[in-house]
Amino acid sequence: MARKLAGRVALVTGGGRGIGRAICQLFAEEGAHVGVADIDKKLAEQTLETLPTPGIALQLDVAAKRAVEAGFSDLVAHFGQLDILVNNAGILLSTTFEDCSEETWDRILAVNLKGTFLCCQAAIPLMKPRGIGAIVNMSSVAAKSGGFTGHPPYVAAKAGVSALTIGLARYLAPHRVRVNAIAPGVIDTDMTKTASHADLAAQIPLGEVGTARDVAQCALFLASDEARHITGEIIDVNGGLWMD
Repeated sequence: MARKLAGRVALVTGGGRGIGRAICQLFAEEGAHVGVADIDKKLAEQTLETLPTPGIALQLDVAAKRAVEAGFSDLVAHFGQLDILVNNAGILLSTTFEDCSEETWDRILAVNLKGTFLCCQAAIPLMKPRGIGAIVNMSSVAAKSGGFTGHPPYVAAKAGVSALTIGLARYLAPHRVRVNAIAPGVIDTDMTKTASHADLAAQIPLGEVGTARDVAQCALFLASDEARHITGEIIDVNGGLWMD
């Protein structure tokens, strides 16, 4: 059976653990050469060691333009092209509307929203002239719900990612570059193992939290030719926690 991403080159940010690692692994299983990008180079290398296809580990701070440009340059120097970008890197810091500091707000927006923009910006000249490409951004159920458990800067950043996805999808559609997003709910990762998320998990209609592999399967679909006529969509992976 032909593998869905055979011969393609993907860059996955935040690929060192959790959802990002699961995406890297599934993409490689489906034949892609993966650039595993993470702010922690050791974590990226650990993910790379688990992949069945040749890849590259990249130390990449998505919130820094020069670091993004260097990472994309290294990937293209190694593989010669970029076909798929998954903007998965993100952080969640516990805060409320009343106690959120300016530093916390700026950091969360820098990684989750600015980082997504900078990586999309770096991908455009690598995809647009070739008339091929797929970008998958990571939004959140919080972008639709307004946040079940607070975290205002995270909510704002992820809502921005959703809007950015739609705008970029419209801009790149004439060049056959598709842009979509995934909005995960409560997924079993290190980032969601808190009391507030445990309470939220109990409200999931399907009766269980999602896995990183569940999100990776959606990313694979959006990155593959199976989604060739889909762009500008934000797909929920939340067990029914939020329905629209």
